[in-house]
Amino acid sequence: MNLKIAMNEHSANLTQTEFGSESLDKMVARLSKTSDPRRRYEYVLWLAKQLPTLPKEALTEGFKVKGCISEVYVIGELQDGKIQWRGESDALITKGLLAFLIKGLNNLTPEQVIAINNGFIEATGLHGSLTPSRANGFLNILLNMKAQAKALQIKNTMTTSK
Repeated sequence: MNLKIAMNEHSANLTQTEFGSESLDKMVARLSKTSDPRRRYEYVLWLAKQLPTLPKEALTEGFKVKGCISEVYVIGELQDGKIQWRGESDALITKGLLAFLIKGLNNLTPEQVIAINNGFIEATGLHGSLTPSRANGFLNILLNMKAQAKALQIKNTMTTSK
């Protein structure tokens, strides 16, 4: 019996993450390892180049992130209970921040996205490299994604309860 309890506790510990997503934790760890702000910036720019471009027809007002100086769009779609994220921005650094969030929050349930610990933003060390408006935009993108997750959660609950 004690062995079974210990194994269950061990299994629970394996699935816990610091910020709510294994992928997010890995990226935060990567960024926090370097003290060079330029290296962090380069990683964000690299992420921007990895993000697929959205078709123009997907760039609708309903998916536009409010409170960003740049044009930023993020779309969350529920597939098999997990959110698949896509996005676009007209500014490379903002696109990199968006790509960071998409990579960190992709394939999570709506509940997991809602529960993401916003403290990861400071833990990245990016706040020292970003202008205040970019840092605010980063937070606004995250808040938009959480709001979409909440809406998808409600929609999914209504659909499954019928």
